[in-house]
Amino acid sequence: MPSKNLIDEMIAQAKISKKQTDKQQKVVDAAIKIFAEKGFANTSTSEIAEEAGVAEATIFRHYGTKDNLLLSITLPFLKDLIPRMAEELFSELMSQSPATFEQFIRGLLKNRIEFIKENKEIFQVLVKEVMYREEFKQELKPLVSEILVQHFIKIIEEFKERGELIEKASPIILRMFVTFLFGYITSRFILLTDNFVTDEEAELDEVIDFIMNGLKK
Repeated sequence: MPSKNLIDEMIAQAKISKKQTDKQQKVVDAAIKIFAEKGFANTSTSEIAEEAGVAEATIFRHYGTKDNLLLSITLPFLKDLIPRMAEELFSELMSQSPATFEQFIRGLLKNRIEFIKENKEIFQVLVKEVMYREEFKQELKPLVSEILVQHFIKIIEEFKERGELIEKASPIILRMFVTFLFGYITSRFILLTDNFVTDEEAELDEVIDFIMNGLKK
């Protein structure tokens, strides 16, 4: 799997990317460096400007806000990362030869929850932009529909053939599963963050039980 920390990955990519002006490259390099050291929420545009050796107005002129700066860094990165990450994630999960769909779901949830915990601030900004900014949603939509959906449908079909899942069309099963999963992840990491989970394993058992009661044949 790629590094769990997206900022580490972005630092590596920024070192080889030269698609921007010199000032923009300095701002991006400085932003990634300080985000890694202090976190997104604790970083100010004035700190980024000072590290980059540019006026703070330069950041506002090119990016408008700190959120936009983060998105300008992460969006091109995600377009490259999502196909690679999806391929490696599903290959890794299926290489463990899960005997049941429940085992597959458990492995998937553990993997993604740990990934989101490692990248919580970036995740919070991205979800907000997906929910409220149509152009950002449209940028990521093809990656989701063409790559993630294909992987999920293939796995759902496999477990349906084993007789484990309800006799509904695979896209319907996928929508049911993704709707619940997105709602749960959003609640846990964005809406109800204070003491939302006190026992990780017990919480995981409850989530899996809830999913499987709806999908199990």
